[in-house]
Amino acid sequence: MAPHDVLNLWPDGSPNNPAEGERPRIEFYPPSSGATPHAAVVVLPGGGYNHLAAHEGEPFGRLFAEAGLVGVVCRYRVAPHYYPAPYADATRAMRLVRSVADRHGIDPERIGMIGFSAGAHLASTVGTQPALCVDPEDDLASAYDPRPNRLILAYGAVSMQPGGNPGLAENLFGPGATDAQREMVSAELHVTPETPPAFLFHTADDPRVPVANSLRFFQACRQADVEAEMHVYRSGRHGVGLASDNPSLRSWTRLLLDWLADWTDGK
Repeated sequence: MAPHDVLNLWPDGSPNNPAEGERPRIEFYPPSSGATPHAAVVVLPGGGYNHLAAHEGEPFGRLFAEAGLVGVVCRYRVAPHYYPAPYADATRAMRLVRSVADRHGIDPERIGMIGFSAGAHLASTVGTQPALCVDPEDDLASAYDPRPNRLILAYGAVSMQPGGNPGLAENLFGPGATDAQREMVSAELHVTPETPPAFLFHTADDPRVPVANSLRFFQACRQADVEAEMHVYRSGRHGVGLASDNPSLRSWTRLLLDWLADWTDGK
């Protein structure tokens, strides 16, 4: 299923467009029917800030479209494009979707963001700190809020503190990442009452991203009186995506769609 529309994040000539390779962009997967405006979910694939995992992009754009939402897959910059490049792309994606909401039949007040692994780290940073950095190239910054209305974190590497994923900072900031940088982007340390409602999915024995990441974020949400729902499955490898080939895990997307049901119904 090809996207219905593709928008580059940055205009021609912007220094945020890589000299080589693909430009940062968003791809729209709209539902085939249903009353507008629709809710939407911006999708941030994982990949450790080194690449973008294909199985966490288009399949989820299609999943949301089939459920009656607009799936918007964001192709953001990764290494060697270090921070703030990924963050600038993710916040620009949220602003751009809101700016074209009417054209795409989207309710600008019902736009969620889902991220996987490092993509979940990026989503949690946007969700907790939407004004952490404003790119000078972003001409939408004064008009549109980049904070999502809901936040979905799948096996998220949300913490760069000990016991989380401190090594991920090297991929985000480059060699020599500091403790201050790790603290700045450890999302569980920045949850406030303004953080959007969150849905978290993890496996208890994830060998690459410890479940402590999700547990810490969930606990921070509860302490800030932020609505949060968490599902921890007994066992499963990292990066399962839809988990359609794993009977013990594939129910997680149904639970997610149940959590989004009020949006799907247009309420």
